[in-house]
Amino acid sequence: MKVTSVYDRNLDAYRRGYRYVVNKGSTRSSKTYSLLQLLYTIARCSARPLTISIVSESMPHLKKGCIRDFREMLMQEGLWNVRDWNATDKIYKVENSIIEFFSVDNAGKVHGPSRDILYVNECINIDYETYRQLAIRTTDTIFLDCNPSFEFWLDEKVLSRPNEACLIHSTYRDNQYLSAAQIKEIESNRHDAEWWRVYGEGLTGMPQGLVVRNWDIVESLPSEYKKRWLGIDFGFTNDPSAIVDIRLHEGELWIDELLYSKGFDNPMIAQVLESQGIPRNTPIVADSAEPKSIREIAALGWQVEPAQKGRDSIATGIAILNRYAKHVTRRSKNIINEYRNYRWMTDSFGNPTNTPIDKYNHSIDAQRYVCLNKLLERNSSLSYSVIKGKRL
Repeated sequence: MKVTSVYDRNLDAYRRGYRYVVNKGSTRSSKTYSLLQLLYTIARCSARPLTISIVSESMPHLKKGCIRDFREMLMQEGLWNVRDWNATDKIYKVENSIIEFFSVDNAGKVHGPSRDILYVNECINIDYETYRQLAIRTTDTIFLDCNPSFEFWLDEKVLSRPNEACLIHSTYRDNQYLSAAQIKEIESNRHDAEWWRVYGEGLTGMPQGLVVRNWDIVESLPSEYKKRWLGIDFGFTNDPSAIVDIRLHEGELWIDELLYSKGFDNPMIAQVLESQGIPRNTPIVADSAEPKSIREIAALGWQVEPAQKGRDSIATGIAILNRYAKHVTRRSKNIINEYRNYRWMTDSFGNPTNTPIDKYNHSIDAQRYVCLNKLLERNSSLSYSVIKGKRL
């Protein structure tokens, strides 16, 4: 196999008996590919049967990432044997060992049997409790990798054990197999300081640039709650339409993604509400820039109203949202992605301003509309002048 220094460093850490081998690095540094190579080699050379689990946040993520890379890796070496691949259970047999692929949204797998070796791909997308359930069922080595967009449980819970954990930092410069075009593409982003820090240099992102704070990931929404609202941000061709379900329970917000997709017209949006079993009397707050859409959905029997935008409405809506502890369901992949990427603009000195970048905010806008209409009175200390009908 053609291997990079990242492979060699992971092999050395494995041989030295570290419990945790953590790979933090930039894009295209060969983290994932090198770990797949290593795990295959370990399985093939083991004198005893091993169970090796490769885990990611969702099955689509696995199929597009680790599973595809694993298959292509073996095919390039002439080692892929379709008879050894169980496509239903996503298990590949290597000698007397098996390499299994599963996602953390499969609770039976997370809380299921033990394994010898665990590899958590893009562990930044997995909450700590899920990781802990996997870790306590792993008898030998745990490999983890990520592009470190921000600090999370990996730093506090794993890397805080220096005698047990080995940190392997890598960048695209460690991958000698990248083409000149790929390197040029990566380096063309040097002007974006925060992107370059994480995806160019493989360093932990600066958390002060993130807009949304005080949130975590949960399995489901509470069945009992004090208030419930839906928020809608309209899109169609270039931007997705987003529908969020927000419940107020014990003074905290519980949020679920009902829709995040392009190409949905108003009757289709109404069908989504119907299919999700939303009661017709559920208050819905929608983007006031689309009065025709609001009228059409209301005409179909839904209790929908325009968001009360006005001067400083974006900043005010965000401020209200951040005053609450927020619990986002695990299935709300797009909300989670927006929370992790929605950032403040910076000034010429790199300091965050009070204006967010108009990107990664479709579901957040839907949440903001609910905050402006339904939660502003609860946060009356916030100064805000409502100018009805004016779009900001």
